[in-house]
Amino acid sequence: MSIFGAETIGTALLILFGDGVVAAVLLNKSKVQNADWIVIALGWGFAVMVGAYAVGQFSGAHLNPAVTVGLWISGAIDGSDVPEYFAGEFLGAAIGALLVFLAYYQHFAETEDPGLKLAVFSTGPAIRNYGWNMITEIIGTFALVFGILAIADNAAPGESGLTTLLVAFLVAAIGLSLGGPTGYAINPARDLSPRIMHAILPIPGKGTSDWSYSWVPVVAPLMGGALGGFCFWWWWP
Repeated sequence: MSIFGAETIGTALLILFGDGVVAAVLLNKSKVQNADWIVIALGWGFAVMVGAYAVGQFSGAHLNPAVTVGLWISGAIDGSDVPEYFAGEFLGAAIGALLVFLAYYQHFAETEDPGLKLAVFSTGPAIRNYGWNMITEIIGTFALVFGILAIADNAAPGESGLTTLLVAFLVAAIGLSLGGPTGYAINPARDLSPRIMHAILPIPGKGTSDWSYSWVPVVAPLMGGALGGFCFWWWWP
């Protein structure tokens, strides 16, 4: 399977289960409505695990442009492959968001609050301050990319399956520890593509897509991913 195909499928699975758990918790008349934040954090961790196990053997399962940038800067992948990774990640995220919309269509119609509907697709800050929101996302994505590289570097030969599981726990840990301020996008494709789908899909009473904030969960994760890759390259010769 090509990098593009693998990243499309893997990222679609990531968003299907990740945005899906948010929909389950937030939307009216869902059987999971009002479950705790820990459900969302664990759901996203499991989403990463499913997507990564599904396509890791074909592309390494980046599923995240910030991870791709970090691995490129650290020297783990060739720069010529970056556009193909990006294309698959952004397309896959859009497909995953579409599937969540279809699965929860009736519940979107039953939910009056447009903010909850947007939250299914994209992140938003608890306290809106672009500078501090950027810092939070940079820290979270740095922890993700640096953590992925460190876990992979410490894995024994043949332990790729265990590495994938540990990365899933890493994502859950970031959600539990750093998700409060901004909802921890830590992935430009995870936020931008579903936000675009929110804007174009016929979601009943959806309201605005909050484009004024949309650049933060794109720019900050790319910066954090680049910093994580650089620091790993620098500290792990």
